[in-house]
Amino acid sequence: MHLGYFAMPLHPKERVYGEVMADNYEAVLIADKLGFTEVWIGEHQTSIAEPITDPFLFLATAIHQTERVKFGSAVVNLSYHHPVKLAMQIAMFDQLSGGRALIGIGPGGLISDSEIFGVDRERSHAMMVECVDIMELLWSTDAPIEYDGEFWQVSLKDFVDDDIGVGRLPKPLQQPGPLVAYAMRSPKSGASRLLAERDWIPISGNFVPAGFVASQWADYCTQRENLGKRPDPENWRAGRSVLVTEDNAEAQEYVAQAEGGFRHYFHYLRTLEAKRNIASPEEREEFVAGQVNEALEDQVLAGDADTVLEKLIAFRDEVGPFGTLLMTGHDWDDRDMWRRSMHLLAEDVMPRLSQHAASTDPTY
Repeated sequence: MHLGYFAMPLHPKERVYGEVMADNYEAVLIADKLGFTEVWIGEHQTSIAEPITDPFLFLATAIHQTERVKFGSAVVNLSYHHPVKLAMQIAMFDQLSGGRALIGIGPGGLISDSEIFGVDRERSHAMMVECVDIMELLWSTDAPIEYDGEFWQVSLKDFVDDDIGVGRLPKPLQQPGPLVAYAMRSPKSGASRLLAERDWIPISGNFVPAGFVASQWADYCTQRENLGKRPDPENWRAGRSVLVTEDNAEAQEYVAQAEGGFRHYFHYLRTLEAKRNIASPEEREEFVAGQVNEALEDQVLAGDADTVLEKLIAFRDEVGPFGTLLMTGHDWDDRDMWRRSMHLLAEDVMPRLSQHAASTDPTY
């Protein structure tokens, strides 16, 4: 089994912008030193609570301060980017990082981001797929190029001189390109079929109930098998909010804090959900309060090393044999506690979880 790190990242809006950048940067460096295999960083433009506007720019600052860890966008919202510009940016990043790029993609989740870019959310999923098609074309060929899509038209044929390199596009170090990852959703969404068809990496988010994660994996396996393809659990990433402390009392006290990082995280996410779907302020408040309490109970795995190991084994037994656990990065309101948690998870819990997985995983 592998251990990764996922951060939207999400912080209280009152925190100083530069300080949260420094916290997230330090987490990336610690992850590399502890043997985390990958770090994933999100992208948003219109929320100071989710303040990283360019995951590749942010991660590029850590390339020469790390040795092994791979760098993923989680996600880059493709409907907001011109595919030519993004393809060249990712190609350069992959070259700079020595082939350590991973591309987590999405259509765009935050409504205010869609608004400021003027993107029709009904069309953003189709835009996402077309953007990937164009990027993969640009990574695999040179001029003459002509692509006449629904959303973008790309042409490079009239001013080309191969003798001096004009018309030759920068390519990623990884060929045919970096691996693409996409979040699994409900069976009705079609996400699992798209993942299965395109051979993309499936990711289960940290903010959904365990039972829902199990249904995601089952649906993905069905879609792969329907296409005559073997589902490979080694490729599956599953996220969870994990806190490992010296004793259970410390973890319980932190989870219960009214202003703690876990409660703030889920309050933010559920408030966005309620704002989209519930008109009445009173009903929104009731919904958010109930959902936050459920999330703290179901989606947070906290305690000492032995307790977290037991919870992770139970989680994995319930949802399926994911190959990489993605530890969710939360606001470092207690820096020493969160640093120590990363160490305890990587050095104490994960070796034993890997041993358990090796002895119990089914063969696909």
